[in-house]
Amino acid sequence: MVNFYFKAVAMASVLVAVISIDLFSSQTSAELQRFEHSLKNVGSLSLLVIGDWGRKGEFNQSLVGSQMGKVGEKLDIDFVISTGDNFYDSGLTGVDDKAFEESFTNIYTARSLQKQWYSVLGNHDYRGDVQAQLSPVLRQMDHRWFCMRSFIVDAEIAEFFFVDTTPFVKSYWNEPWKNNDWRDVSPRQNYISNLLKDLDMALRESTATWKFVIGHHAIRSVSIHGDTVELVDELLPILKANGVDLYMNGHDHCLEHISSSDSPIQYLTSGGGSKAWRGVYTPNSDKLRLFYDGQGFMSIELTKKEVKVGFYDIFGHHLHQWGMTKDLSPSI
Repeated sequence: MVNFYFKAVAMASVLVAVISIDLFSSQTSAELQRFEHSLKNVGSLSLLVIGDWGRKGEFNQSLVGSQMGKVGEKLDIDFVISTGDNFYDSGLTGVDDKAFEESFTNIYTARSLQKQWYSVLGNHDYRGDVQAQLSPVLRQMDHRWFCMRSFIVDAEIAEFFFVDTTPFVKSYWNEPWKNNDWRDVSPRQNYISNLLKDLDMALRESTATWKFVIGHHAIRSVSIHGDTVELVDELLPILKANGVDLYMNGHDHCLEHISSSDSPIQYLTSGGGSKAWRGVYTPNSDKLRLFYDGQGFMSIELTKKEVKVGFYDIFGHHLHQWGMTKDLSPSI
């Protein structure tokens, strides 16, 4: 049964965390560095996923952040994933842009959110100074911040593959008036070809029980942006070939859970960090389990055998829950 939500809602002590990310870890390839994240509880992992948030607290961003803090405390999360569009409307102007503090540090103040934030870039981030978001200077300003174009986080019982999806979208390259920052990713085809090759190799070599891929743009979506054709054509075949379990994204300002009709992949959109309520719904051929056209965020609870996914709105209401298990017994 589909959990379907499509109505507007009128909404009127920082703890220093011990971060176990190894910033000098081995490099898998030219594009995909691997980082280790040690878990505080052996054999289990919990995290939150949020996207499309950076609006200096406006458009209910602060309310979403407040509920994230409550759920984060309840789940005792290990880290947070940002699916991009971290700073609106045009990324950061530089490492000294006050938007970093006004949209990140000053908003997500709950004790439970003082953990590592692993972030990818969104298309709005590309309209600013990309290198500022990638700069270690921001990590010195707020220890939680970690953003790269593409990278891998090895969290012991799962591997998270972060993919820079904005350069895939051809139309962005034909919009010079948006001043997209293509430094280090041009020419487009070379960058994408190398990234896909590196991702395919990393996924093939992975021995993780769970493989999760994170990008900004949706592969499957029933909201205003719909499917990203370039990702369907170029990225999705690699995910299918390598047994990826979940693909997580933002871009559409809503919450979605779609089950693939031709593979085990689950498509999870968490783009409700601030401005939402687009009012667009266009069904596709896959199985829709949740569509919520509003603000909120997502949680993941994980063991080696089981994954649980949850979606929450700005009131903390549990909109949707889904889970799956894997049989790890040796085959005879």
